Amino acid sequence: MPIFVLSAKSIRMKSLFLLLSLLLAGCGGSYNNPLDVAFGDPFVLAASDGRFYMYGTGGAAAGFRVCVSDDLVTWRDAGVAYQRGEESWGVDCFWAPEVYERDGRYYLFYSANWRENPNGDAETFRIGVAVSDSPAGPFTDMYDRPIFDPGYPVIDANVLWDDDGRVYLYYSRCCYKHPVESELSAWARDKGLFDEIEESWVYGVEMKPDFSGVIGEPVALLTPPQSASDPQTRWESRSVTAGEVNRRWTEGSYAFKENGTYYMMYSANFYGGQHYAVGYATAGSPLGPFVKSSDNPVLEKNADKGGEVTGTGHNMVLKLPGGGMYCVYHGRTAPTGDARMVFIDPMEVTEDGRLKVFGPTTSPQPVPVWTKGL
Repeated sequence: MPIFVLSAKSIRMKSLFLLLSLLLAGCGGSYNNPLDVAFGDPFVLAASDGRFYMYGTGGAAAGFRVCVSDDLVTWRDAGVAYQRGEESWGVDCFWAPEVYERDGRYYLFYSANWRENPNGDAETFRIGVAVSDSPAGPFTDMYDRPIFDPGYPVIDANVLWDDDGRVYLYYSRCCYKHPVESELSAWARDKGLFDEIEESWVYGVEMKPDFSGVIGEPVALLTPPQSASDPQTRWESRSVTAGEVNRRWTEGSYAFKENGTYYMMYSANFYGGQHYAVGYATAGSPLGPFVKSSDNPVLEKNADKGGEVTGTGHNMVLKLPGGGMYCVYHGRTAPTGDARMVFIDPMEVTEDGRLKVFGPTTSPQPVPVWTKGL
């Protein structure tokens, strides 16, 4: 009897290998991360024309480029989608674009340094919105000003349309001029590493339907842990404890709703370093309170585990029609050096509500499959 059971297992394993081979070789082939796209903060739009459009930081001196694909794997450069004009409110550092299709039009939300700078600050980041009739652009600013002025620099816009029609804007307050006292900052002083620790926090606020402003006051949703005993402290503070930089980031948020629960993915640690990683939190309403998962981080470097990927972060979630769910993010490898390259790996939300990302990968992966026309 044991021999028969072993034989059955062997047959099942052979069947699985055969199925995988068919998926890789016959049903669209395979691909390897990283993709041949050097974007930071990548965002992919599955447009109604059946194509995919990718936007990101980098590639344009004062704006954003766009790449186009039919299969999420092979991308071609489609030129500049947005370029600042002489009267634009933003002057430089155009970062983290996200594009949404609504009622036949396309809306580009982005960060840039504001030309209004009476105090001569090094960072004046605000968030703006531009519009186009095509996902490839050209996009033009809807207003000659940022969407709103919270009184401090902000980046990494993310937008959620809720089921009731209300629209929410999520963003990250920059670390700049935002020192925060915590047990970690006291530890860093005692160790002679840093005199203070600046932090970035994720906020949320309801946005007017025409994107001309916000409704009510922003709410702080995610912050770095303040206590050394907090289970999130170790992974969210690696850039400080490693002596890399005197800042703790909570940034690059991406919110989505799944089975009635609001999920917010976010990145922590220095975006230019090896420790950049992704966690998530959940809530019962779009403005929280959000509770961080005990499974964090759900995406991090694997270079210390025999892999070659570091700096994984600033992700978005791509849900394919009739298909799966994918995590789109940037990372670095030894062959690509300091360039931030785009990765796409499968992810899921399990039946018990846990979020899992199956990455980072550099080995062959089945090309994503979806139902076109849905």
